[in-house]
Amino acid sequence: MAPEIHMSDPVCLIENFNEHLKVNEEALEILSAITQPVVVVAIVGLYRTGKSYLLNKLSGKNKGFSVASTVQSHTKGIWIWCVPHPNRPNHTLVLLDTEGLGDVEKADNKNDIQIFALALLLSSTFVYNTMHKIDQGAIDLLHNVTELTDLLKARTSLDLDGVEDAADSESFFPDLVWTLRDFCLGLEIDGQLITADAYLENSLRPKQGSDQRVQNFNLPRLCIQKFFPKKKCFIFDLPAHQKKLAQLETLPDDELEPEFVQQVAEFCSYIFSHSMTKTLPDGIKVNGSRLKNLVLTYVNGISSGDLPCIENTVLALAQIENSAAVQKAVAHYDQQMGQKVQLPTETLQELLDLHKDSEREAIEVFIKNSFKDVDQSFQKELETLLDAKRNDICKQNSEASSDRCSALLKDIFGPLEEAVKQGIYSKPGGHNLFIQKMEELKTKYYQEPRKGIQAEEVLQNYLKSKKSVSDAILQADQALTEKEKKMKEEQVKAEAARANARRLEEIQKQNQHMMQKRERVHQEQVRQMERDKQNWLAKLKRTQEQRMQEQAAQLRATFEAENRRLHHELQYVQRNANNDDPCVLL
Repeated sequence: MAPEIHMSDPVCLIENFNEHLKVNEEALEILSAITQPVVVVAIVGLYRTGKSYLLNKLSGKNKGFSVASTVQSHTKGIWIWCVPHPNRPNHTLVLLDTEGLGDVEKADNKNDIQIFALALLLSSTFVYNTMHKIDQGAIDLLHNVTELTDLLKARTSLDLDGVEDAADSESFFPDLVWTLRDFCLGLEIDGQLITADAYLENSLRPKQGSDQRVQNFNLPRLCIQKFFPKKKCFIFDLPAHQKKLAQLETLPDDELEPEFVQQVAEFCSYIFSHSMTKTLPDGIKVNGSRLKNLVLTYVNGISSGDLPCIENTVLALAQIENSAAVQKAVAHYDQQMGQKVQLPTETLQELLDLHKDSEREAIEVFIKNSFKDVDQSFQKELETLLDAKRNDICKQNSEASSDRCSALLKDIFGPLEEAVKQGIYSKPGGHNLFIQKMEELKTKYYQEPRKGIQAEEVLQNYLKSKKSVSDAILQADQALTEKEKKMKEEQVKAEAARANARRLEEIQKQNQHMMQKRERVHQEQVRQMERDKQNWLAKLKRTQEQRMQEQAAQLRATFEAENRRLHHELQYVQRNANNDDPCVLL
């Protein structure tokens, strides 16, 4: 359900400054926000005839549109008040209060005709407010619409006797509600009571005859009959005593004339129940946005003096609305792509699929908001714009991929480039090391996500750009390798000589060591022989001593034995001597 518009007070829709019309942007913004169909009720009439009072009643408020009590015209331009429709759900009632016609302060009536025309063109119910009775002056004032016939004509020229144009007029022109204020006459003809509607029909009835005077009499009536196939008339008694009219908007109903209160209620009831939605030819219903575009179209046309005909107005409205629908669809596409797409995409198809989904949604938005795009020219324009956007975003995707890949290459290969500058690879075997490092970094590059569709091309271009660096490293590698080879050969020879010298030195050291060892062995042998000799001498000495000791012991033993023997013999002799036995002595 569309949101309702709640305006606490009316605002000026079309400013009339020094009799020049200008649209008020604030009011246009209010209309732009109304998505509901609108029922537009405009009131036109002489100034100081109580127009604003009736519109305030239609709004359900006592105050709103300016109700003044002086002889000076109070409302300038056209004021608008949008309120929820009391009888039609999801409809907005748009009330238009116009500047009073016939202001004596104006230089001429051109400005009045412009205000009159705008109210007529914008409304679905046109309230013509006059005083006292329907007279020739009121009819002539309404006949001003005949001055707009060249501007208001439909698809064919206006023919008052034609039939085809009647359908066009009925499908576009508003219903006429003629209000007679302070009515003081009796509603009767030839003594017969009549209704207010019959009074209006009788006042607009043409006369029979063909002379110029009759034609002049009939022309405004025929124009009114032509432009307003549906007509209604209301009469209003004097609201209150003359002295109280200055406070009319503040007077409660019980201080007003009962008949007037009842007449106002009937008027409001009729407007609420019978006023139709503002409709363009072919049954096109008008919402707030379309009403805004109508306001702009008509004010611009009237101000330039070249108001388009009805058909051209619809075409102009279609131009405005379809252009807006195209922009809305493009904005929806941009929003969806902005939310869904993260550049760069991994593949082109991924981007094209997102574009296709957003394009489909954008076309749906356009179809929902388009207006009489009969030949689908605006849809084709939208498709062209979306194709251009697709090409542009594909270009952006490619550029984003290139930028992303270039940044990656800088980050990944930057240290390698710095190492090359520092000459780290300017050595024998450096080219192989360089190639190995390049392969490692390429692998790292391939592993990075979301590089996009330019990943391989940017890499190959980068590698091509480094071909000269690789060749230079190779040449340096080869030159240095040859030089190193020769140096190594010299080093090998020098090393061989040094090795031979070391070997001779080592042999000498070994020989010397062997001689020293032999000397040590010899000395040791000498010492051992000396020790052996000493040991032998000592042993010999010990042996000799032992032998001498043994011999001495033997001698002692022999001696002792001999001594014992002699001792025994002596004892024996002594014993025998004592016996004087000669034999014993022998």
